[in-house]
Amino acid sequence: MDLQYLSDTEGNHTAVVIPIEEWNMIVAKHQDLKSLENPKKPSKKLKPSSFRGAISQKTADDLLLYSEKARTEWERNIS
Repeated sequence: MDLQYLSDTEGNHTAVVIPIEEWNMIVAKHQDLKSLENPKKPSKKLKPSSFRGAISQKTADDLLLYSEKARTEWERNIS
């Protein structure tokens, strides 16, 4: 298989390019891979609850704390 590796500026491999002919042979053998070719697009009407669990509770708490701190600094600066 003639693969091409993409690397970042530090030389770490970040992606692999598979020639299309070889990809088509792989997909022919493994039909479940066809779903990767056309990923489902998200619904246009996403609700905030759709993203529940997308970040950890700790990250959410940190973001809330940061925004509250930024808000008090902003209010302090305009007063």
